[in-house]
Amino acid sequence: MLTQTTTRVLEPSDLDAALAVLGREPVANAFVTSRVQVAGLDPWRLGGEMWGWYADGILQSLCYAGANLVPICATSDAVRAFAARARKAGRRCSSIVGPSGPTAELWRHLEPCWGPAREVRAHQPLMVTDRLPDDIAPDPYVRRVRKDELETIMPACVAMFTEEVGISPLAGDGGLLYQARVAELVGSGRSFARLDPGGRVIFKAEIGAATPQTCQIQGVWVAPEYRGRGLAAPGLAAVLRYALADTSPVASLYVNDFNVAARAAYRRVGFQEIGAFMSVLF
Repeated sequence: MLTQTTTRVLEPSDLDAALAVLGREPVANAFVTSRVQVAGLDPWRLGGEMWGWYADGILQSLCYAGANLVPICATSDAVRAFAARARKAGRRCSSIVGPSGPTAELWRHLEPCWGPAREVRAHQPLMVTDRLPDDIAPDPYVRRVRKDELETIMPACVAMFTEEVGISPLAGDGGLLYQARVAELVGSGRSFARLDPGGRVIFKAEIGAATPQTCQIQGVWVAPEYRGRGLAAPGLAAVLRYALADTSPVASLYVNDFNVAARAAYRRVGFQEIGAFMSVLF
């Protein structure tokens, strides 16, 4: 018997089915799950469409199509269907990102019409932990960024983004969307930093996505002149303490495989690799 498959844009009434798919891989899907739990499936509130792939009438796979294109629990058949829809719609995203296997397959289908990419990061280890390290004391000077400190944290955020992604987040709209995102994280108490006596940020990180099951730490950054002084691991331990106490029982992050120093710091804090992401940057 042939399996009947179809792909369509999900509607608000599909929320429970979509959350069930997202719940299969709570760590890998934390970013999209956190958005869906807040915004539902309305494209305007979600910031993009959620595509669903059905087999015999059952929702099996998803693809978030917004500023990022993100395959979710995507089988090979689903990836092919999502690629066909993406080719028809044209590229509107700034990146493709997700678990390395489906993302690589999606990129193989899209590269002939969407390529070349500005950069492909084929292996970004996904790391998790559910406890504080025994041998690294959290940095006591790392704290939540206050709402009145947005102008203080913003230059560090811009520097981190530019260093990490290769382009400034202030390009295009002058940074309005990026500043709004930073303000959202600060306002929700998910932005953390250590300041020097002059009030300059020397370490920062954010809890960028949060669900009841897991949260994702992002934007870990040490000011260049303070690197090599052992600030990263205690700073991250401090953020992890906040994350596990106030947000979720499991914390995750993903990191570029070529960032040897960062990977070593994360392992020191107790993060262990459980998989890998892939990012295609345009």
